[in-house]
Amino acid sequence: MSRITKILRRRLKDLRVNTGLSQREVASKLKISRSAYSQIETGERKVCAEELFKLAEVFKVDVNDLLDLKKGIEVILEEKEEIKKKKKKAPVMRISVPQKNFEKFKEVLLYILNKVGSKANVGETVIYKLLYFIDFDYYEKYEEQFIGASYIKNKYGPTPIEFVKLISKMIEEREIEKIDSDYYRYPQTKYLPLRKPNLQKLSAPEKDVIDEVLNRLSDMNANQIRDYSHGDVPWMTTDDEEPIDYELVFYRNPPYNVREYDIED
Repeated sequence: MSRITKILRRRLKDLRVNTGLSQREVASKLKISRSAYSQIETGERKVCAEELFKLAEVFKVDVNDLLDLKKGIEVILEEKEEIKKKKKKAPVMRISVPQKNFEKFKEVLLYILNKVGSKANVGETVIYKLLYFIDFDYYEKYEEQFIGASYIKNKYGPTPIEFVKLISKMIEEREIEKIDSDYYRYPQTKYLPLRKPNLQKLSAPEKDVIDEVLNRLSDMNANQIRDYSHGDVPWMTTDDEEPIDYELVFYRNPPYNVREYDIED
């Protein structure tokens, strides 16, 4: 595999994961099959010039950026007002989380906090894992993005990289309150809701998946849910500090899989 191919496959996967697109969605925009696009990300298929320009258009980046791994990826919450540019020590590729996903993320978090946020065991670490399983369970069931957050693998389990900016925005807008407390003599960060979620922004299947995850996992403490998340195939098969690919849910084993598969699947 050539150096350019290695750089391109890594960059494409990073961009796709951070923009919340599935392989099927990108393939559709390129007008190729999902398996053909998957081969691009694994380096088994070369990309023609026309596809390269189309990919740059899909991810809203310059073609040259696709081949430049020196650029990091910064996730920003896309707002209606213009975002002021800040000087960076190193070149950064900015990836926007669409406003509609930001709004959905807020309502899901408020739904979780109104349901289980008052439980003594539910601190920031538990919330991270609940969001992860809600997002990945929904994707496995319906092959569509729900919140569409980006999660990285670290020793504490899957961590949503948009969370910090989302929380800061919600605290500023008086939608949640941050509280530093202790849980069995260990420091814990809790978030309490200051309003009810807008249920009109959540569909019935979305609410069902949230409730299923909360019923299954919300009684676990931080260590228990961390260890549980370490047994999920998407986390297990991802390198440390790398984004977790949603497509990996289709390789799950019991008790993590939430979908009954036909032989054709």
